Amino acid sequence: MTNALETAKAIVKIDQRTQKPILCCFMGIFDVSAGVKVLQEHGLPVYRFPEHAAKAFGALYRYSSWLNRQKLAQFFLEHDKEGARRILEAALAQNRTFLTEWEGAELLRCYGFQTLPSFVATTQEEAVEYAESLTFPVAMKIVSPQILHKSDAKGVRLHVSSAQEVAEAFDSIVADAKAYNPQAEIVGVLVQKMAPAGEEVILGMTRYPVFGPMLMFGLGGIFVEVFKDVDFRVAPIGRNEARRMIRGIRGYDLLKGVRGRPEADTGVLERYLVSLSNLVLDHPEIKELDMNPVMVHPKGSGATVADVRVILEPLQGS
Repeated sequence: MTNALETAKAIVKIDQRTQKPILCCFMGIFDVSAGVKVLQEHGLPVYRFPEHAAKAFGALYRYSSWLNRQKLAQFFLEHDKEGARRILEAALAQNRTFLTEWEGAELLRCYGFQTLPSFVATTQEEAVEYAESLTFPVAMKIVSPQILHKSDAKGVRLHVSSAQEVAEAFDSIVADAKAYNPQAEIVGVLVQKMAPAGEEVILGMTRYPVFGPMLMFGLGGIFVEVFKDVDFRVAPIGRNEARRMIRGIRGYDLLKGVRGRPEADTGVLERYLVSLSNLVLDHPEIKELDMNPVMVHPKGSGATVADVRVILEPLQGS
């Protein structure tokens, strides 16, 4: 139906006059091998089926987008590395392979994360006194070396809104924890200011033997278990990679603000991801770290870490 050889020669002439990419698809019941040979000799890609050519165009577009991506100014971050090291060494000196939530919050503050005011109460009276120094409602959580997943032991109470409720919650949390694990050491009950409202996200890290620290970002709270909407990068990362992680999840539109919800402060999330990368590179004894949920407040208002879990592994030879 067409002269494949002459068509190929015409395409070669056009290619010599343009910088635009040209992809060809020569197919049909007639012999097109002569035209294909001319295209290949002049470095022009030629495909047997249009679907393959379309996929190649898609790859070219993605590569062009990557080359022309916006390059952001990197963060200049200062961290309290020595303070963080002391927290980790104190736990390892006690032969513990984890940090309490209180210690985890202290560790995060060394790297610029915003955490909630909190206090570990060992008696009902201490819990009530500290709760009254905060603005009700408060959150209360069991503190025990043997209970890492507090909700499994019914060791979490949220929106506790009066001194009487604090006293009752203290007793019930301790009782539920002992029922869950009679051998558990009960250090106390963490009384914590409730986090301001915001979108829930998760930041995490798992250290792999070959790849090293694998960072994770996604929708937090129960959504991470239900939807598993997360993105991963190997540390170290900079601001550009942090932004791509945030925009790489399917739920990113929730952070941009939908149906009257305010736009979330994704800028602080970029800084948090870079700080997390720095933290786990500076301290290789951190094996796992989860911040879930992190409450992301409206744009310009920052984000607050509501819960943190840190698992340690002593370094070989230490």
